[in-house]
Amino acid sequence: MSPAGGVGFLRRRWHARSGYREVLALAGPLVLSTGSMTVQQFVDRMFLSWHSPEALAAALPAGTISFTVMCFFIGTASYVNTFVAQYHGSGQPERIAASVWQAIYVALLSALFILPFALLAEPLFRLAGHDGAVQEAECVYFRILILGGGASVLSAAVSSFFTGIGKTATVMWVNIGAAALNGILDYAMVLGNFGLPKMGIAGAGWATVIAQSCGALMFLGLFLLGPLRARYNVWHNWRVDWPLLGRLLRFGAPSGVQFMLDILAWSVFIMLVGRLGVAELGATTLAFQVNSIVFMPMIGFAIATSTLVGQRLGENRADLATTATWSAFHITFGYMAFVAALYVLTPNLFLAPFGAKADPAEFAPLRDMAVILLRFVALYSLLDGANLIFSAALKGAGDTVFVMFLSSSLGLVLMVLPTWLVCRDENGSIWAAWWSLTAFVMVLAVCFLLRFLQGKWKSMRVVEEAPAAADEVALAEVETA
Repeated sequence: MSPAGGVGFLRRRWHARSGYREVLALAGPLVLSTGSMTVQQFVDRMFLSWHSPEALAAALPAGTISFTVMCFFIGTASYVNTFVAQYHGSGQPERIAASVWQAIYVALLSALFILPFALLAEPLFRLAGHDGAVQEAECVYFRILILGGGASVLSAAVSSFFTGIGKTATVMWVNIGAAALNGILDYAMVLGNFGLPKMGIAGAGWATVIAQSCGALMFLGLFLLGPLRARYNVWHNWRVDWPLLGRLLRFGAPSGVQFMLDILAWSVFIMLVGRLGVAELGATTLAFQVNSIVFMPMIGFAIATSTLVGQRLGENRADLATTATWSAFHITFGYMAFVAALYVLTPNLFLAPFGAKADPAEFAPLRDMAVILLRFVALYSLLDGANLIFSAALKGAGDTVFVMFLSSSLGLVLMVLPTWLVCRDENGSIWAAWWSLTAFVMVLAVCFLLRFLQGKWKSMRVVEEAPAAADEVALAEVETA
């Protein structure tokens, strides 16, 4: 393609429906929203690195395991985004609020299942075999985060209402507000400022729970009392709709299982690496935290892709759903390639904030190891965007069972089992473990791409057909006969 032809393609793709401009308009606020949560985690880990190496090392495994406990419910409840998007695209606004209410009920029930896990903290982290001081910090952080599990699920459920109808700016502002509150509370409670005692990792946990709860209440208030309540008959559709709830569980539960097993696989990876030593676990924490700074915003593109695919399939325009997916992939691949180069060329740019107030002698070995780990991150980042975008497109159509089986099986075979083999004792190789992780990410991306190209997803729907559309189809069949 000539340069002029390339410019022409970009110009056409920018202005086309489901093109770059539309994807960016929908994804932009979501990128800032997920980016704010990344900044929240970054600040949290930065303050903990200033507090102690044990607190920093404990934050990732305890945080990841607690999130794993919540993932099934978050994945199931947030899948209502696809229902909202497809109902929105098919012109059935009266079904949108009813769908969200079913997700709210899932969120309320989730708290009953999540809270008992707090009792398992000690045996769980004892099994991991980490250093004694790290184990103690892990238990404290885990128990506190579990208390906010129901709020996290509720936030995911109700925010999907705004995402599915394209009001992503609302999601952005609520999440930015929650992240800002978390940062202020972190500064006060982790390090002991504003007259509060120095609480360390417990302070980080309470800051997160308070901020998450405030965010969930804000989303719920906007849904119940905001300007859109009349348009979508929010209060009229509050009852349990058993057929609709059944469909949400039918399509959402595989998405929840996939989300849970994905995070579980990463959690097991982290726990196994922790067996190699505090330095290896701390360096892995640093590498993952740095990666999340640039990776988490890409989740905004994944949510936008799933939303656009759902809306276009609701309109019966699979061609535009395909265009939206490729538009999102082009943007994310270019971004991730740029970031991968930065990981290799300027790793200290990302690591310097963590060492700003840490003990130089304690931080140096973590930094040196993390510099090498960021090269692995750079390699798999080139295809991680594909993982997000193509899996999101498949889930936006309803192909959740395939996504679940592929992701969980490859995670077990390519990442968990090889890592277990090399990390069975403290003499294992952290580099071998990270090679298995890298292979998993890259193979998974290729498989999602092949499934997308197969095109089976184009005929899938999670919602019933609009009555008017069904009548038109029936009339066309009669005329043809």
